Amino acid sequence: MKKSNLSLTLIMLSASLFSATAWAEPATPTINKGDTAWMIVATVLVILMTIPGLALFYGGMVRAKNMLSVLMQVFIIFALVGVLWALYGYSLAFTEGNAVYGGFTKAFLSGITPESMAATFSKGVAVPEYIYVVFQMTFAAITPALIVGAFAERAKFSAVLAFTVLWFSFCYLPIAHMVWYWAGPDAYTDAKAGEAALATAGFLFQKGALDFAGGTVVHINAGIAGIVGALVIGKRMGYGRESMKPHSVTMTMIGASLLWVGWFGFNVGSNLEANGLAALVFVNTLFATCAATLSWTLAEWIGRGKPSMLGGASGAVAGLVAITPACGFVGPMGSLIIGLIVGILCFWAVTGLKHALGYDDSLDVFGVHCIGGMFGALATGVFASPALGGTGVYDYVANAVGEYDMLAQVTSQIWGVCTTVIWSGVVSFLAFKAVDMVIGLRVAEEVEREGLDINEHGEQAYHV
Repeated sequence: MKKSNLSLTLIMLSASLFSATAWAEPATPTINKGDTAWMIVATVLVILMTIPGLALFYGGMVRAKNMLSVLMQVFIIFALVGVLWALYGYSLAFTEGNAVYGGFTKAFLSGITPESMAATFSKGVAVPEYIYVVFQMTFAAITPALIVGAFAERAKFSAVLAFTVLWFSFCYLPIAHMVWYWAGPDAYTDAKAGEAALATAGFLFQKGALDFAGGTVVHINAGIAGIVGALVIGKRMGYGRESMKPHSVTMTMIGASLLWVGWFGFNVGSNLEANGLAALVFVNTLFATCAATLSWTLAEWIGRGKPSMLGGASGAVAGLVAITPACGFVGPMGSLIIGLIVGILCFWAVTGLKHALGYDDSLDVFGVHCIGGMFGALATGVFASPALGGTGVYDYVANAVGEYDMLAQVTSQIWGVCTTVIWSGVVSFLAFKAVDMVIGLRVAEEVEREGLDINEHGEQAYHV
């Protein structure tokens, strides 16, 4: 599809891209109970990714004296964002407004009832809007929870929560709207109607950026915020001089496994329907993760002499990250190639790149989520090509897959990556600085030495 047409008719089978508003006449959508049941299960799976999955994955990687602080941050961020999502987040992300933000028409979930419907990626097919609301809420909740891994073991709990409110409001919501908001497939009845509908979509959607389940919105977004936070807060005391090995790789392996399982809700649920494309997404998610696990392990084995469990777990997460934007657009062989490459790439990022630049990204949020997310987003533009086994891009006006222009699509992907990097970088820096001026970001030296668990929360993970 030529770039001009890409900007006009797109419109993709990508994750969570549609407007969750009730459908207008003359369309009469129907709700399939199977789709609804699957979306309920998928939502629960994404909750599993965060609590307990991400919490345990991160918790095992910190020192024992900070285990509960990480669990608490992830747990409470999830709850905090859930409340904010209901109050204003859903409305600002998924209602019509401008190219950057939605409006307040559904603030406090106003007007949404059990009968309200939200579009899928098939004309005339819908899901209950309530399940779409909570499905998208789980994405909004896990994203800021990912960020805390970059500055674990040294940030105040109060500062983390204050930053979360600011970052969610001014970074997550606009990026989600820019990438995922559109009027739904039934709006594309003809070329003129398609042009009018496209004018109401988010900025990056109009640019043609493909992101099936959150490569830009979740992973690049969080990864950039994480590295900014790590640089603003500074290195941990003793970094580079004292041992800061994970206190429980066992916990990390359990967390990684829960992430892997839950990610099927994340990716496959983003299809919004239980159909053949959902099966392709499942296959791609599985294959890419297997490939990345193996390639990271092999790279570590060759580079360090021994393969580690931590490396295997990290490789799996890298594969999951990279396939997220691509999973509904590439074929199985494309997913394997993406996985094989990203495992090696992210291993280099968390070893060679991190060492060369000297930053203290505690749990490698930047090296895995940002680097892996950027690679996955760009690889989507390549491997979505039907000539390489991909699905191509669907034209809802012609009701068929359009002619694929790889250069145009990769250009669109670059728009998505660069916009997210710049927006997240600027907003994150301002949010961290604002919180630092009002609350202070970092705990006192004696608190950091003794551990955040006992000082910030009055508890200990382990008693000896």
